[in-house]
Amino acid sequence: MSRPARPVRPLPPWLAHALRAQHGPVPWNAVVRGALSAGPLLLAAVLAGRATLGVVAAIAAMLAGINDRPGSRRSSVHRIGVPALAGAAGVFGGTYAGDHLGAVPLTLALTVLGLVAGGVCAIGPVASAAGTQVLVATAVGAGMPLPESAGQRALAFLAGAAWLLALRLALPTPGSLAGDFRFDGERAAVADVYDAVAALLDAAGTERAIARRAALTAALDHAQDALTGPRLRRYASSSAERRLHAQYAAALPLAEAATALAWAGEAVPARAAEGPRRLAAAVRCGIHTGPLPAPSRSAPALRALDDALLHAAEAFDRGRENRNLHARRRTVRDRVRAVLGAGGREYGLRVALCFGAGAGIAQALHHARWYGQHAHWYWLPATVVFLVKPDLGPLVSRVLCRAAGTVLGALVFAGFAAVLPRPEGLVALVAVSGALIPVATRHFAAQTAVVTVLVLALVMVGGEPQASVGRIGETLLACAIVLVAGHLPVPGQRGGGVRARLTAAGDAVSAYLTHVLDESGAHATGNASEPRAVRWTLRREAYRTLAEARGAVALAAAELPALARHARGADQIVATLEQLVDATTACAVHLDDTGRLTSRHTARLTELLDALAGERHRTGLRVPEAATVSALAG
Repeated sequence: MSRPARPVRPLPPWLAHALRAQHGPVPWNAVVRGALSAGPLLLAAVLAGRATLGVVAAIAAMLAGINDRPGSRRSSVHRIGVPALAGAAGVFGGTYAGDHLGAVPLTLALTVLGLVAGGVCAIGPVASAAGTQVLVATAVGAGMPLPESAGQRALAFLAGAAWLLALRLALPTPGSLAGDFRFDGERAAVADVYDAVAALLDAAGTERAIARRAALTAALDHAQDALTGPRLRRYASSSAERRLHAQYAAALPLAEAATALAWAGEAVPARAAEGPRRLAAAVRCGIHTGPLPAPSRSAPALRALDDALLHAAEAFDRGRENRNLHARRRTVRDRVRAVLGAGGREYGLRVALCFGAGAGIAQALHHARWYGQHAHWYWLPATVVFLVKPDLGPLVSRVLCRAAGTVLGALVFAGFAAVLPRPEGLVALVAVSGALIPVATRHFAAQTAVVTVLVLALVMVGGEPQASVGRIGETLLACAIVLVAGHLPVPGQRGGGVRARLTAAGDAVSAYLTHVLDESGAHATGNASEPRAVRWTLRREAYRTLAEARGAVALAAAELPALARHARGADQIVATLEQLVDATTACAVHLDDTGRLTSRHTARLTELLDALAGERHRTGLRVPEAATVSALAG
């Protein structure tokens, strides 16, 4: 008799995350921009006899390429430009500090900078990229021996980033042929929202509804970011942009109705999803919607969906600008609160500890002549910065990927360096590596390998000898520093980043629920006004903060058990909060139709609030009491 097969044990989360990669089509437009960025800049500098300035400009273009993610042209100005300005300041300050400070004062200054920049990273993705870039650029400015002054290096850095940004703004993309050249990213983002609404309607009454609702949230977040980038004028200045704003605003009531239908748990007729799909095609191709199939009006949510389709058809025809994009408006006080909050404090201390230790050890090795006659001690602290970033993945996953990627990249470069002519072969290698960055960003190890090849080629063009073995040793040392520092206790409670996200999500959910319950009271007294714009803004903020919290919890859960235990149970809290927002959305749609809540709505709200009540002491969640539902809705 054959023995029964042993069950295959799943990989531990920290290892599974390290092996996971993103999937999707190759972003050929970003590949072209990468090929035209660092390589041509370096070639021009070499031909002009200023190779070292070309190295700085190419490093800036490389860092800008890492931040060159899918989205609109307008949002790319913010996403690439803000970190570039921070990096230029870092190059200037690092060069000045490296020239005028001794080893100990320099290490202390870099440690303080790590504390500040780490706290700033808690504000958001762009701030995180800026904080990372200022630290890396400061280390490069202080530790890369170049003949240029601090001002010249900073200008070269700005020029390199500005060149890639100019390519992003000027070169066409595949979607730009369907309409106005400037707004192809915005158009694709808005069309994706309508497709996500249709997908959620198809999934209503099935187990796929939860995932489809999460995908709708992601699409709305992306479209919101694409439309709210920096502008020279306060409002949209062209008819194409005004039309896109109107089309995005018209998607919000559709998303609300679709969420309510999914919450009801009943299948929706197939024709209900046809209208959103036709709207998506109209946005994506820049065409008219044509007649939209009307869904059945047999239930409040279906009537809301039909009304939203009629409103969307009118908005598509007239294209009047909706100046309220229902985006979060974060004040300076909100940003300061994020920096000084639990997440900002914990991350700031962790970055300061790792960056300061990396800089101090690198200084000690440099002055002990471990590097020989070539002073290039910047690699160790710069590597530490990337390793300590939590938004690049769990700690062990980052360390494994960084070590594997550096070893692979250094070995590949050593092989190329032995056969390629100099400097033209190295310049070509830089151009190829720049083109590979947009694809390599799908996995941290692949990105590390490509960046390692690119940087080693750059520093060799700048006059340093081949240093693959040294880079591998420094990277492994940086991995050890971050592994040790990442598990050391810090003042305060561990898991500050997760708790900060949970608190923000709880506050946003509470504000949304309270507003809808207040609407219930207004409807009951006949004093209801037009609060939907405020409601949509609060709903968007609630879903966005919950998505951020879920991402933070997923990363924390993939840490080693010693760290993952600090976030235990947080995923269930996020799931309950998401169910509460879904139920609140269903209540809002029902209130619009009937002016009162049913016993099913109030019972579900009470059940979810009771489930969250037990977590108040452990997480500090601030949500309304269950009794508030009966008081306001009854």
